[in-house]
Amino acid sequence: MGRLPLAAMMAAFFLFLLFSVSVRQAVLLMVGVGMGAALAGARFGFTTGWRDLIEQRDPRGVAGQVLLLGLASLAALPLLGQFTELQAALGPPSVSLLLGAFVFGLTMQLADGCGSGTLYKAGLGVPLNMGILPLFALGSFLGSAHLDRWLSLGQVPPVSLPGHMGTGGALVLTLLLLGLVLVAVRVWVGAGQRWLERRWLWGAAALAVLATLNLLLAGQPWGVVYGFGLWAAKATVALGLFDPAANAFWSQAGNAQRLTQTVLMDVTTITNIGILAGALWVSAKASASARPLSARQWALGLLAGFVMGYSSRLAFGCNVGAMLSGISTGSLHGWIWVPLAFAGTVVGVRLRRRHGF
Repeated sequence: MGRLPLAAMMAAFFLFLLFSVSVRQAVLLMVGVGMGAALAGARFGFTTGWRDLIEQRDPRGVAGQVLLLGLASLAALPLLGQFTELQAALGPPSVSLLLGAFVFGLTMQLADGCGSGTLYKAGLGVPLNMGILPLFALGSFLGSAHLDRWLSLGQVPPVSLPGHMGTGGALVLTLLLLGLVLVAVRVWVGAGQRWLERRWLWGAAALAVLATLNLLLAGQPWGVVYGFGLWAAKATVALGLFDPAANAFWSQAGNAQRLTQTVLMDVTTITNIGILAGALWVSAKASASARPLSARQWALGLLAGFVMGYSSRLAFGCNVGAMLSGISTGSLHGWIWVPLAFAGTVVGVRLRRRHGF
């Protein structure tokens, strides 16, 4: 599709949201479009950055991600301290988090994309990620439906760093920990490596600004996974296959309300649609190339996408919802998520190599 008809379609949808849904949802759509364009234009892949660090000792992707986390934290933590109506991305440290983060890190390498990566690569027209998208949604829904059982294995209440240390203390600790991450990466890659690349730098800056706008407009941090699960939940309820009133997660007031509303009222859904549209805009000029996969690779990739969706709900988010939004808004669970997901990625990279991806 050419950029002119695509622009016309996006403008029409923007106007529909503006006059039929709300001004906020219309503006959030454009924030999502910017996110998709930044992710696809910079090829800002969380999955790829970690894989390059492990396989090639290339620190550029991780350095870009650390920059994104630092910039987002510098904006989000003071805003949360100033405006109490804004929500942080808090998740409870739990057995569910530990297992979910590890499995997510493993499967995102086999699926060649995390939550945001699956979205923008599907928008770019990558066949595997297009196939994974509905399976990710189904897995995310099933994970949410089973979440109470996983949490019963053990959990503690969410821990907010600003709540314990104040905004200034939480910001200093966050930046210090990010610095330690860079030190650990330096030890791993050794001397003489190139650390900075233009696309990672501008991608990090753009995504930090857009994540901040999302926080201000939506009243909550940027997320991806919830929107996927909501789509599948609404479909199963419509088909009479699921009773939300009998489920601990979907019977909660906010979740139950979203099931009765149009999906266009959900802030995560709107930004997800925008990400797809923004990536499609980029693909209209330069589409992504993907080498053919064998039947076994297709089966493994699709299965990994489903399990990735399931584990993302157990881990209270993906690289965006748990890592970026969790860390930048001062949630301890984001810092727990990262090493577990990275450990899973180490295993996932080896499995990926074994199966010829």
